[in-house]
Amino acid sequence: MCLVVIAFDCHPRYRLILAGNRDEFHDRPAAPLAWWDDVPTTLAGRDLAAGGTWLGLDRSGRLGVITNFRDPAAHRPEGPSRGALIPRFLSTRAPATAFAADISSQAADMSGFNLLLFDGADLALAANQPAPAARRLQPGVYGLSNHRLDTPWPKLRRAREQFARLVAQPRPTARQLTRALRDRQPADDHELPDTGLDLVRERLLSAPFIVDPAYGTRCTTVVLMGRDGSIEVEECRYGRDGEPLARTAVAFQCLPAGT
Repeated sequence: MCLVVIAFDCHPRYRLILAGNRDEFHDRPAAPLAWWDDVPTTLAGRDLAAGGTWLGLDRSGRLGVITNFRDPAAHRPEGPSRGALIPRFLSTRAPATAFAADISSQAADMSGFNLLLFDGADLALAANQPAPAARRLQPGVYGLSNHRLDTPWPKLRRAREQFARLVAQPRPTARQLTRALRDRQPADDHELPDTGLDLVRERLLSAPFIVDPAYGTRCTTVVLMGRDGSIEVEECRYGRDGEPLARTAVAFQCLPAGT
């Protein structure tokens, strides 16, 4: 993922609400959201180049989502795949805070990342850039892009504000949350962050929803975790022109851990 907004333990109906855009090269192969054949308890899209995922859940309601940390100096092309971190988390019963602490201290050889982990009770953040960090998050609404949590880039501010308005409703829908992240407006030049890219690239990446023939928003994923144990996940996938290609929706009831 390259843009994630999340409401944790601050809605009367939902324990957790998440919406995120995955930005990637269109030529990089990926499988759509589905229960994995080789790990039937895992629900996720799949990066077919490295085998991992950008967002995944299991049947007990554990969840992980990852964004990259945009710093050319922190790029480790020969390092392990960051997409393997979520399947690794889902394969354990480790508390989110403990897993975050372990990963952040062991991932110096990976490219920069931010990792949000939910274990059914706690939400934790792990990062390996600009320095290893891990912490448990308090209830609230958060935004994460390609820098630190809640870094006020224009795309993140706009997405979080719109998301916050929707999650203030009694029952926000996946379609509403998906539409909120289809904002194609780039930031004004004076608001652009300086992340080491050229100006044309900074402009392109400054929109919450990126449209470009080579690199753009490939999908939007929404997760609604009810306090009654119900879980809804919806993924909308897009073509090179930014228009929807297909949608997958999965609903299931959370199982007790270890089931």
